[in-house]
Amino acid sequence: MSSTANTTVASVGTPSRRNTELVMLGFAVLVTVLAYANTGLALDGTLPAGMVAYGLGLAGIAGAAHLVVRRWAPYADPLMLPLCTLLNGLGLVLIWRLDHEPRLQPANAAPSQLMWSALGVALFLGVLIFLRDHRVLQRYTYISMVVAFVLLLLPLFFGADTNGARIWVRIPGVGTLQPGEFAKIVIAVFFAGYLMVKRDALALASRRFLGMYLPRGRDLGPILAVWAVSLMILVLETDLGMSLLFFGMFVVMLYVATERTSWIVFGLLLSVGGAVFVASFNYHVGQRVQNWLNPLELGDNGGVTETAQAMYAFGSGGLLGSGLGEGYSRLIGGIATKSDYILATVGEELGLVGLMAVLLVYALLIQRGLRTALAARDPFGKLLAVGLSGVFALQVFVVAGGVTGLIPLTGMTMPFMAQGGSSVIANWALIAILLRISDTARRPAPVPASSTDAEQTQVVRA
Repeated sequence: MSSTANTTVASVGTPSRRNTELVMLGFAVLVTVLAYANTGLALDGTLPAGMVAYGLGLAGIAGAAHLVVRRWAPYADPLMLPLCTLLNGLGLVLIWRLDHEPRLQPANAAPSQLMWSALGVALFLGVLIFLRDHRVLQRYTYISMVVAFVLLLLPLFFGADTNGARIWVRIPGVGTLQPGEFAKIVIAVFFAGYLMVKRDALALASRRFLGMYLPRGRDLGPILAVWAVSLMILVLETDLGMSLLFFGMFVVMLYVATERTSWIVFGLLLSVGGAVFVASFNYHVGQRVQNWLNPLELGDNGGVTETAQAMYAFGSGGLLGSGLGEGYSRLIGGIATKSDYILATVGEELGLVGLMAVLLVYALLIQRGLRTALAARDPFGKLLAVGLSGVFALQVFVVAGGVTGLIPLTGMTMPFMAQGGSSVIANWALIAILLRISDTARRPAPVPASSTDAEQTQVVRA
């Protein structure tokens, strides 16, 4: 018998869930279009003129993404794509709503954000089509480290100070680009490849203290090096958010790889110590900490700080909110209303219920990423899925925590919702890699044709 006849793919009985994904995509597009119509009625008393075109465009983008997933990743998680579509669509509606406030800059940000979203989905499709196996990325472990450092250092040489931070690179004819958003994906590839090889050595402990296993002195080198690099980014680029993401992702992946809580303790101590050290002499970081500690102090414009205005917005929204288009987000002012403080608009116009619903969507998306990590069959895939899900969760936490006053504001953007081309493109690529890992994990293994029905069923279930 030929080798071709000896094996067959046991796809019978293993659902791909693509029809479930299609139904959820339709629901996500419907919710977004209804929100767009509701906002237009509140602002002008009429339905928006471009509502049909917007709905068809969003449905077309979502449909194209679904067809590519159905063809090139048929066993991928069925909920990630609809959840991202819902968040991206609601973000476009909120940015369009804020465009109607003449005091908020930049004006007419919704069309450009729609263009960036389309480019993000195009990159999403490209990753799924050309990255057939996520394990290929393991070959580029140390190349990823070099690329990540280059991306992180680009603003130092080719960037300019904007609002006290030096994290953007201006590209003629295109606009500004934030390399750090792409660096977080590349550095996750490096961490996954490095920790897969070094995890046994890092898990060794020399002594036990207060119930914790303390790592050996020579094994502290990697975490100290990453801490030093993140501190350098914070000092030279005044980028508090990216420093937290960069260091926090490494600590989370290190804990998952070694199962040693001592790494978490060391990570927290180093991150807090570094932030306090930098805030003591860096004016921009210190000012954000000061605004967090004393939000009701007068700001540079003679009024209360933006942090206080965001708190007023949450209080004004109450439980159910004032309604889409009927809030006073313009009082927050500045250019951060459409990016850093877009959750304040959600809290005021959709209320506590709407804000919790949005955060639950983020939580569900993170949970699906972590579930992908649990289902992954190879150590590299597990660590990479944990790293990507962890950095996404950290970004949501630091943005939501900064807007609600839990922690100082970091200047990062809310994934998929806030204005920012680099952020939406990078996060679509991040989700594409997670879907590729999910497809590999859920795809049924080949089964010999000579196996009995019982053996095939057992393999499929496994």
